[in-house]
Amino acid sequence: MKERLEALRSEALDKLQTVADAAALNDLRVHYLGKKGQLTEILRGMGSLSAEERPIIGQVGNEVRAAIEAVIAEKQTGFEQAETARRLQAETIDVTLPGKAVGAGAIHPLNKIVEEIEDIFIGMGYTVAEGPEVETDFFNFEALNLPKNHPARDMQDSFYITDEILLRTQTSPVQIRTMKAANGKTPVKVICPGKVYRRDDDDATHSFMFHQIEGLVIGPNIRMSDLKGTLLQFVQEMYGPQMQIRLRPSFFPFTEPSAEVDVTCAQCGGSGCRMCKHTGWIEILGCGMVHPKVLEYGGYDPNEVTGFAFGMGVERIALLKYGIDDIRHFYANDTKFLSQFAKI
Repeated sequence: MKERLEALRSEALDKLQTVADAAALNDLRVHYLGKKGQLTEILRGMGSLSAEERPIIGQVGNEVRAAIEAVIAEKQTGFEQAETARRLQAETIDVTLPGKAVGAGAIHPLNKIVEEIEDIFIGMGYTVAEGPEVETDFFNFEALNLPKNHPARDMQDSFYITDEILLRTQTSPVQIRTMKAANGKTPVKVICPGKVYRRDDDDATHSFMFHQIEGLVIGPNIRMSDLKGTLLQFVQEMYGPQMQIRLRPSFFPFTEPSAEVDVTCAQCGGSGCRMCKHTGWIEILGCGMVHPKVLEYGGYDPNEVTGFAFGMGVERIALLKYGIDDIRHFYANDTKFLSQFAKI
């Protein structure tokens, strides 16, 4: 058996010296050292040896295994180094080649509008306030004079997480939070930008998610004329000094009196066209004097202070400013569409 082991070692070492690649090396390893390999087959015969012979043959078997494994490891290292060198040569990068031009990004048109609106109102002394998009029923509805089961809630059907937690349908909750944080102090002059959510079917003018900016002013002797003057200045700075506004009576639970605000149609200059349905006016936002109950929820005495509030959809402002006919363009991530606004 000792002679068979020595012969096996010589045979294996000779074949390993001429092995050509890693695959052939693995085949030889399995042939000689595998569970069904030549060495294992010889060592199975140790059961027929005497007690004195077994240690001797076992030692020889271990030496043969070690000798074969050492050569296999050396060959394996050589093949790996050769493969690494081949890949490095094949994957060499020519650093002198010209690079690919990477176009500079630009601010999204909706963000441009938000920043422009913020700049206008900051110039009028307002501050920017933000709040959570996941709101409580109290801040989103009840504190805005919309008690449970109020029919006006149907116009703002939202996505509910629980009976008391929902995705906000407007940024008005930020106004309530701002009033509570002020602890009855005046004046309060804030605008509240952010995303809002409603269960609308997506079409050219509606989306289940859109952006709003709402404004709030609280202080002594705040009047409807202050509201109209503020909105007129905003519209003329946003669209041009030729623009005019008109207020039409409307209803909102959180303001009284309330109004819808129309602006001169930019397409026809007020003479009438298809865009404005030949009226010369286009609606852009809602507004009104803060309802006394909302003042109370915010921690103010309606006998001591008054206020006005307004709210606008950012997408509506952008559609009119840029002459876009479909709100879905803003969300499609079409770089051809977005690139039009890169230099605006």
